[in-house]
Amino acid sequence: QVRLVESGGGLVQPGDSLRLSCAASGFTFSNYAMSWYRQAPGKERELVAAHPTSAGGITDSVKGRFTISRDNAKNMVYLQMNSLKPEDTAVYYCNAHARDAWGRDVDYWGQGTQVTVSS
Repeated sequence: QVRLVESGGGLVQPGDSLRLSCAASGFTFSNYAMSWYRQAPGKERELVAAHPTSAGGITDSVKGRFTISRDNAKNMVYLQMNSLKPEDTAVYYCNAHARDAWGRDVDYWGQGTQVTVSS
């Protein structure tokens, strides 16, 4: 059974930091590109950061503030978010992506974790 479980979200003030974690299980983690997406109210889901970077890089609005990392030994992916801004408020989702033997996209999603940046 594939599972992606995000954690680490919360309510913070502008300028604060948060570290999101995503625990993966049920698939060969090292074979998948791992990404963080976010969706703000009334907006489409957008890619925030991907690892490896060839899978999508990092969106301009968070460059220099957010860092994605992964630990293949622990099946974990992280998003370190510094200098948070109100516009970073969104539900953050963990994504695992690969192509199967027939070249078809395979995507797994977590349930999301809410990040709210407000004074």
